[in-house]
Amino acid sequence: MKTTETPAPVPADSGTPVAKTDTRGGPARKEKKDGGVLNVFSHGMLILWAFMVVMPLLWAVMTSFKDDSAIFNSPWALPDKLHFDNWSRAWTDANMSDYFLNTILVVAGSLIGTLVLGSMAAYVLARFDFPGNRFIYFLFIGGMSFPIMLALVPLFYVVNNMGLLNTIHGLILVYIAYSLPFTVFFLTAFFRTLPTSVAEAAFVDGASHSRTFFQIMLPMAKPGLISVGIFNFLGQWNQYMLPTVLNTDPDKRVLTQGLVQLAASQGYKGDWSGLFAGLVMAMIPVLVAYIIFQRQVVAGLTAGALK
Repeated sequence: MKTTETPAPVPADSGTPVAKTDTRGGPARKEKKDGGVLNVFSHGMLILWAFMVVMPLLWAVMTSFKDDSAIFNSPWALPDKLHFDNWSRAWTDANMSDYFLNTILVVAGSLIGTLVLGSMAAYVLARFDFPGNRFIYFLFIGGMSFPIMLALVPLFYVVNNMGLLNTIHGLILVYIAYSLPFTVFFLTAFFRTLPTSVAEAAFVDGASHSRTFFQIMLPMAKPGLISVGIFNFLGQWNQYMLPTVLNTDPDKRVLTQGLVQLAASQGYKGDWSGLFAGLVMAMIPVLVAYIIFQRQVVAGLTAGALK
């Protein structure tokens, strides 16, 4: 058997020049120095961005506990005492409680409907090949690029002819249709990353398509569902244009309409503390939802890249 022999070391006194190796690591030190500068710059930009985002939120929360005179005389100072009557006044006198209830009903119904219908459509488009598959997929993609402003007038007449104008369930259906394109686009890419062997094993064991979807594939897509659910929750919670056009009944107003009405009415009365209290009330559910599900959101966004 042929082996590779290790050459014998050259004696020091043999007269053969020996190349000296530079062990100072110049390029490595330079690369480390450049990486350190980049890290300092990136961390500085992140700190600046966090300051720009967090400071307005903290200022709004702090202002909601001040009285009107303190808001104008010392806007950046801490409140002398916590004026909880601002919150109670906004909750009762400004009808924020009714707006909250209407918003929760609309967003909860539309979010459930969007996730159920969107996941079913995305699963079929991602897993099954049939004539028109790509055409239907690109129709959903086209819905994302269609400006909602162009659809307001025909949408108003369609909803009115169906007898759904100024109703909670009518607004729920419109929200579902508005959120479906992005949901299908997001979940189609996510379902393509899931392993097909699990579904094939379920079919071999005699499971139907619906049972395979609801009991096997849908739980596996939980990170993607949470991610797209958070995005839809933010968009539907902050939606203003659609309810303004399709929901003109004062008793059926949602939170965004209530905040605009509160800003208009309290602006004339000079009750700025109540206005800031109502603004913070509207922000709290969104912040709580994102804080609770932030890890799932990140996991859902990076799942396709890791597989």
